[in-house]
Amino acid sequence: MRIPESELIINGDGSAFHIHLRPEELADNVILFGDPGRVDMAAEFLEEKEFRHASREFVSVTGRYNGQRITLLSTGIGTDNIDIVMTELDALANVDFSTREVKPEHRRLTVLRIGTCGAIQPDIPLGSFIFSEISVGCDGLLNWYADRDSISLVDMEDAFKKHVKWDRHLPDPYFVKASPRVKRLFDDCSVMGVTISASGFYGPQGRVLRLPLAMPDMLEDFESFRYGDYRITNFEMEGSALAGLAAQLGHDAGTICCAIANRYLKGADTDYKPMVRNLIELSLKKLTQA
Repeated sequence: MRIPESELIINGDGSAFHIHLRPEELADNVILFGDPGRVDMAAEFLEEKEFRHASREFVSVTGRYNGQRITLLSTGIGTDNIDIVMTELDALANVDFSTREVKPEHRRLTVLRIGTCGAIQPDIPLGSFIFSEISVGCDGLLNWYADRDSISLVDMEDAFKKHVKWDRHLPDPYFVKASPRVKRLFDDCSVMGVTISASGFYGPQGRVLRLPLAMPDMLEDFESFRYGDYRITNFEMEGSALAGLAAQLGHDAGTICCAIANRYLKGADTDYKPMVRNLIELSLKKLTQA
């Protein structure tokens, strides 16, 4: 079936509408960053660079590390941008841009998001690397797609909503596991966690400045939630959409973040760039050793 021009917009140079990558420019391994500046930070580690594109918050570089081709791409903040980025990455891999038809053979990408986060457990120190074994989408994005239950941990969702007294005006949360293959790469160097992907930085993460919260005990309820051996470990803002869309589209994906704040201990470290740099170098090594 041909995909209409209105549904998949292709730029005049043959690139995907928002991220401005052409099919031949996409590597099988992709690292995503919220901050466009981190693309250039990561590109410093590459042995060679093919190009650098920039459009709005979407900055991209494809090059080689350890002899393997890899694409670096910024997404900006929020799961809505992950909807754009993951859909267009999949189109680049699995849609023929000349015929606008899905290719007969599926190309599977490995996509890792590297970011920063706030821990919510007292035993997770600043500077810890937290891999999101399970991502919790509080944004509602995956609910717009059919069969979301097929890749979601529905029983865990129900237990979570009951424990935290989920407000009826909020979208249903969704719980999605990271790719086991990506998870295994970071088993020996990170805290395995259950990560809340919030739809904002302030209220949706329990921060109170001038506006009260719909769920005033949210942070305490998140911290005390248990489901078997699982507990909520941290907040960030993109990983749930990445895990959910990648699972539905047939790609391997995961999120790893450096904890630059601890909400339980009320502490934060604003001098976190060296830690992020170390995480980038570690991630490049892990992705290219597989």
